[in-house]
Parts: sequence; structure tokens; C-alpha cells
Amino acid sequence: MKIRAIVTVEGLVQGVAFRHHTVLKGNQLRVTGWVKNLPNGDVQGCFEGEEPDVQALVEWCHHGPSRARVDRVIVEREPFKGEFDSFDVRY
Repeated sequence: MKIRAIVTVEGLVQGVAFRHHTVLKGNQLRVTGWVKNLPNGDVQGCFEGEEPDVQALVEWCHHGPSRARVDRVIVEREPFKGEFDSFDVRY
């Protein structure tokens, strides 16, 4: 089953290549969507794909790349929309 998740990651997640590594991991898992920095220092992403793949990316966000410090991950489930062809960074 295909799902969609909106993920907000709090902690030391900007300036540590969190977005770059999220895109790499998302592509590896065949997830589509986007990831972006928020003005408050958090990182937010929209992930779509098969449920196990999206869930694996969400779980990865709980630790992120080695230089990150993740304090909290907020996950909101939404209906799958199928609106993305790729996974990339939004600015």
C-alpha cells in the first residue's frame, strides 16, 4: 500500500547535510517527495511511496547523518497523492 508522511525533524539538523543525506536515503528506498529547511532550524519532508519504504525513511530520520543530533521527529500521515516523480531538496 502506498502512503504519504509529513515529517518534521527537530534538533541540530541544519548545517550537517541532513537534507542531502535524506535525498540519498530516499532515492535508495524508492521514496518520492521533498525535504527542506524551516526558518526555525528544523527540517521538514514530505515522503511518498510503498509503506515499508516510507517507514524506513521515517525511522532513518530519527538519527539522520552522523553529524546530526535529532531531538524529536513529528510524523503526520496523509492520504497518498502520487504527485511526485522524484525526491529532492526544496529551497
